[in-house]
Amino acid sequence: MFTSKIMGDCIKSLTVRDLRFPTSLNKDGSDAMNKNPDYSCPYLILETESGLTGHGITFTLGRGNNIVCEAIKLLSHLVIGQDTSVIFEDFGSFWRSLTSEDQIRWLGPEKGVMHMAVAAIVNAVWDLWAKKEKKPLWKLLVDMEPEKLVSTIDFRHIKDCLTEEEAVDMLRNMKSGKEQREQDMRKTGFPAYTTSCAWLGYSEEKIVRLCREAQAQGFTRFKMKVGADLEDDKRRASVLRQTMGQDHLLMVDANQKWEVPQAIAWMKEMAPFRLTWIEEPTSPDDVLGHLEIAKALKPLGIGVATGEQCQNRIMFKQFLKSGAMQYCQIDCCRMGGINEVLAVILLARKYNVPVCPHGGGVGLCEYIQHMSLFDYIAVSGCLENRMIEYTDHLHEHFLHPCIIKNGCYMPPEEPGFSIDMTDASLADYEWPSGKVWQKLISDGLYKVYE
Repeated sequence: MFTSKIMGDCIKSLTVRDLRFPTSLNKDGSDAMNKNPDYSCPYLILETESGLTGHGITFTLGRGNNIVCEAIKLLSHLVIGQDTSVIFEDFGSFWRSLTSEDQIRWLGPEKGVMHMAVAAIVNAVWDLWAKKEKKPLWKLLVDMEPEKLVSTIDFRHIKDCLTEEEAVDMLRNMKSGKEQREQDMRKTGFPAYTTSCAWLGYSEEKIVRLCREAQAQGFTRFKMKVGADLEDDKRRASVLRQTMGQDHLLMVDANQKWEVPQAIAWMKEMAPFRLTWIEEPTSPDDVLGHLEIAKALKPLGIGVATGEQCQNRIMFKQFLKSGAMQYCQIDCCRMGGINEVLAVILLARKYNVPVCPHGGGVGLCEYIQHMSLFDYIAVSGCLENRMIEYTDHLHEHFLHPCIIKNGCYMPPEEPGFSIDMTDASLADYEWPSGKVWQKLISDGLYKVYE
């Protein structure tokens, strides 16, 4: 645990905890590139003088937590002592201060470990703001005046595609019908798809069982992992399609496994399974490669989805403007937190690309529900081709876990960003001192690397 404190009026302390969950034991989260992930999160708590706490995370697959926790500490001097009312008045400037620290910026800029550290801090500050206003985050965003919301965004390097004035007009034009759209969400929720049925390491029997359980819960959209072996992918796709039926949506995810020609050839082989999209078919930085794949697969009715490892708004600008992305998969922890996610949601609206956020992990589902609710109510007003990823792992560790009803996310009602964890989970899963980890280490199932 790391804690810094000063005596001041606003943010008086910043605490970082290294939380990890042993998901690799059951192959939960396994895919073609990440065969043994342990879903993990640097967990940040900001406390103000009044006693209000803001919680934020970013996401890793295990030992990477070490580095991100240290990165958060490097930025802590820019946070401790800050007056929250000043931040909320000019959030855009505060965000820029975190991403533009003279010496640390060299490690990015605005990408990689440092940007993930920024996300944890920024998301914790948004949590503070929503709690102060006694609103769930999505509602705070929906109720915000267009000019105020746009002022939180850094438009550097995207003004050639989207200006502040355009963004304000976009939000103003969507004011009509906002109340009805909000009522619709409270009544029916936002459509979800599940990835939990078909991780790469799951057996055929487990896939069938989990698919049937998901259907009983109202899911009609499913995603499976691919990329290790073509014939095995076809076999599992056949099993999943037969179990889920012909009328439901099926997506596949290669997790960056392929070269561009390989991705095209592989998807042509899998086209008979009526796929909605291929996700991350190649390097997440390869805009031209994604564009080539998208053009080749368009006649087959297969779109390209990507974004969970797209590093910043500038990369998203290129994917969206070029047509390399048919489904925009924002991630609240990969980019620099909500401020940058808002920029991408507005960019996606301009280029008419549906936003389908990346979930799973630990806490990501809790986060992204807020983003899609905001997108539908205040930005797009459209549900066509839009859905939120869902996995059924680790929600029990949160005080206010996401709620799924009839295959849809129901809007959170509690103030904040839905990421506060239980005290028991914080104690049991802190690495390496937590009770769960101490037992696994003593049993020889895990090793502590210095």
